[in-house]
Amino acid sequence: MNSTRKLVHVNDVDLCVETFGHPDDPPVLLIMGTAAPMDSWPTGFCERLAARDRYVIRYDSRDTGQATSFEPGKPSYRAADLTNDALGLLDALDIPAAELVGVSMGSGIGQELAVSHPHRVTTLTLLGSSPLGSHSYQLPGPSAELGRWLADPGPPPDWSDRAAVVERLLADLRLYHGSVTMDEDAWRELAERIVDRTTDMAACTLNHWVVLNDPSSGDGEPDSSQITVPTLVLHGTEDPLFPYPHAEALAALIPNARLVPMDGVGHQELPEAVWGIAVEAIVDLAATRNA
Repeated sequence: MNSTRKLVHVNDVDLCVETFGHPDDPPVLLIMGTAAPMDSWPTGFCERLAARDRYVIRYDSRDTGQATSFEPGKPSYRAADLTNDALGLLDALDIPAAELVGVSMGSGIGQELAVSHPHRVTTLTLLGSSPLGSHSYQLPGPSAELGRWLADPGPPPDWSDRAAVVERLLADLRLYHGSVTMDEDAWRELAERIVDRTTDMAACTLNHWVVLNDPSSGDGEPDSSQITVPTLVLHGTEDPLFPYPHAEALAALIPNARLVPMDGVGHQELPEAVWGIAVEAIVDLAATRNA
């Protein structure tokens, strides 16, 4: 399937955008998670979704891939800008409304847009997500291994050493996987592609975390219970960051949300074994909206 890649100027930054399928088909905007370029959306998944009569859009957010990069550790933007970039991208592509599919941080952006701009969201699919807003849940925290890494990721690699950066990225990716995942060769190919495509790996690795951990960076968290658009919660049963009870709580909170488990899948990954499940669930969600 043919794809088109280009830089799109949005909110004073350039975002690298790749599209699959025909522009006249219903648009689907894929929003990736923290510190992850659009390569983390598997090309095969994008092609399979486009084959179901969808115009699929994936993009590099600020500081990832070939998008505009900022000084490593000192990004001059806020978390709200990442949300506004998704909305601005729809404007730049002349898309009035789209099916949003977000993973991890991207699902938070999707929730934010569904609450603040519901007329721009036809359906909402949330992968690797958790409830937003003030709710008294006793939800489990990250796995012990991932929790230790989040508390102390260790010294950064020599960013000029490609091999060292690839190995560091591989180590980071492995922390999030489940038992159903890519093989080692596929993991390495993904890591190498990300490193080779990314303008500044230090900025890519650091800056989203700086923004998300800055309490003054956002404009307040939306409440998941205020989402009114048709919503699908897709969640790996072995997610080490947001264990499966997060998905159950989220689906219970959003009116009429559908919960679909992805057995053996971890966090911020979409292995080929579940592409069929994910694509069918996303297409079915739109069908229920149009029924």
